[in-house]
Amino acid sequence: MSDQIAKGEDFERKAEKKLNSWGIFGSKHEDAAELFEKAGNCFKLAKSWDQAGAVYIKLANCHLKLDSKHEAANAYADAAHCYKKTNIKARFAESINCLEQAVNQFLEIGRLNMSARYYKEIAELYEAEQNFEQAIVYFEKAADLFQSEDVTTSANQCKQKIAQFAAQLEQYQKSIDIYEEIARQSLSNHLLKYGVKGHLLNAGICQLCKGDEVAISNALDRFQELDPTFSGTREYKLLADLAAAIDDEDVAKFTDAVKEYDSMTQLDAWKTSLLLRVKESLKAKELEEDDLT
Repeated sequence: MSDQIAKGEDFERKAEKKLNSWGIFGSKHEDAAELFEKAGNCFKLAKSWDQAGAVYIKLANCHLKLDSKHEAANAYADAAHCYKKTNIKARFAESINCLEQAVNQFLEIGRLNMSARYYKEIAELYEAEQNFEQAIVYFEKAADLFQSEDVTTSANQCKQKIAQFAAQLEQYQKSIDIYEEIARQSLSNHLLKYGVKGHLLNAGICQLCKGDEVAISNALDRFQELDPTFSGTREYKLLADLAAAIDDEDVAKFTDAVKEYDSMTQLDAWKTSLLLRVKESLKAKELEEDDLT
């Protein structure tokens, strides 16, 4: 490893010397770019991620001088991926910045699909940091670009992330709108229509979180209009049972409905956490009733 670092540092020195030398403008940047790329490869082999990241930024700058935007974008992305591997929190912002630079270059040359991929990667970095507000911002940017390129599956993956985080941030209507939209789109696709009941269940759980009993009833009617087969599913039964429990202000009934569904199809952590919010709200109402009597 130390041998690879020494080789990398030697290539980097030669590249810097080339940039500072006299010569034909384009030629020296081409030569320096080749040397920086070799340096970056050496640093990667040595797992010296900080050095590799810094060198790839220098490589990107060389490509920009040569007006090679595609190559510059790739170099920025390489820098970001190296900084991601440092496991140093301070490098988080640098990873984001490099990916933003990559996106900017790809947007300039009309590579929207690549731009979308890197916006999604930025969103995932924010997700890992549990910064859901920023994750939503970048998943939305990615979804818009994927949609414009008709990459519907990737767009929907991003939208589902947006809906998931929006619900966690108590932006329930935003989540409901997304899940219903995806369900509507999926109905016309033979491969995706089997996922409709799951999207409607998610929308229904978000509706329960809003605590509006009339809106819950209206939502179930709307889901049935959207997909006439939905009323025959266990997902519909769960939502209907939970809505009835809320209407009756019956915590035990609510708990039993969740347990019954979970015994057959295990609820994931996201659904469980939202249903727990509804249950806590229902408990609070029950206590209020007890205090009044």
